[in-house]
Amino acid sequence: MKILFYEWENLGKEDVIDCLHNLGHEVVCISSPLIHLRNSNEFDHLFEESISQNLFDFVFTFNYSPIISINCNRWNLKYISLIYDSPLVSLYSYTVINPCNYIFTFDSAQYLEFKKNEINTIHYIPLAVNVNRLDNMLVSSDIIDRFSSDVSFVGSMYNEKHNLYDRLENLKPYTQGYLNGIMAAQQEIYGSFIIEELLNGPILSDMISSLAYTPNSDGVETQAYIYANYFVARKIAELERKNLLSYVSTQFDTKLYTPNPTPDIRTIKNMGSIDYYNAMPYVFKCSNINLNITLRSIRNGIPLRAMDIMGAGGFLLTNYQYDFLEHFIPGEDFNYFDSKADLLSKIRYYLSHESERIQMAQNAHGKLKDFHTYEKRFQEIFNIVF
Repeated sequence: MKILFYEWENLGKEDVIDCLHNLGHEVVCISSPLIHLRNSNEFDHLFEESISQNLFDFVFTFNYSPIISINCNRWNLKYISLIYDSPLVSLYSYTVINPCNYIFTFDSAQYLEFKKNEINTIHYIPLAVNVNRLDNMLVSSDIIDRFSSDVSFVGSMYNEKHNLYDRLENLKPYTQGYLNGIMAAQQEIYGSFIIEELLNGPILSDMISSLAYTPNSDGVETQAYIYANYFVARKIAELERKNLLSYVSTQFDTKLYTPNPTPDIRTIKNMGSIDYYNAMPYVFKCSNINLNITLRSIRNGIPLRAMDIMGAGGFLLTNYQYDFLEHFIPGEDFNYFDSKADLLSKIRYYLSHESERIQMAQNAHGKLKDFHTYEKRFQEIFNIVF
């Protein structure tokens, strides 16, 4: 098959291209920031020019692009999108019902939400890893010296200045207290996202008055969805990651790889940003324990970070997410924590049980290699699409 791949700074681009080539397909990749727009005559012309020169079997993107769906629908081309971000407001564009669409989300809760509303263009499928590439990244003594640690975490701290939540100014004292309360409660609850349903009328109205959100002209997203997922969930991630990593780093040698400065966590070793392809897998290979702390807007799904950890052969300790249990076995392939005290207890246990920890990492790596490569994933996708 011949595939038109539109992308813009997507993680995994090279892995997808390698996979599709390995499966015997031809890929034409076009990078353009215009794919993030809802309407663009410039992109429409670019798309028409691209397909007029080639006969493509389908168009592919990471995440969902309404403007690509519009063009695929116009030209009667199949459109496959693989979602790895959440929240993703573009999924609430009315264009998702276009019959050209085959949208694959990694979060089973998101899939069920759309299915309940009889939207059949969205399917559930877990994310994938290029295990062969990761296996070929051999660890030297210099690599070990650079990346080894008892515990590591790779990810954003969501503490950027002027983040959306902190731009909510002049909230009523009751609103501020209410939001503080539900954020504190959410940090104690694993396996359920309660924020959206708790943003009731007066609270939501006060947030909107403070910093208004203008819905997309082609969107059906609710204001509660936007404020819960883009404002509050990301603030919870900042609070939760700071809280947990502060707690862990007081007891264990802990490295953090993030673009964000963390002056408030004095006991952690902030290593700065890290390259996804060339360096991050070494963190996973050389850390005794790799943490996953999931953004709460991911309801059930297994984040890409967790799949990358297991695909690299690293040991994974994660917060509870339902979809893990559909594909992996706790205590055999990975483990999860359900409280701050449980996190500390399990770190201490697995650091003192090295052979068990190594065996679990090997078990998970074997399952990634057998069931969760990009080749396996695209074969499953093609079985649905063609």
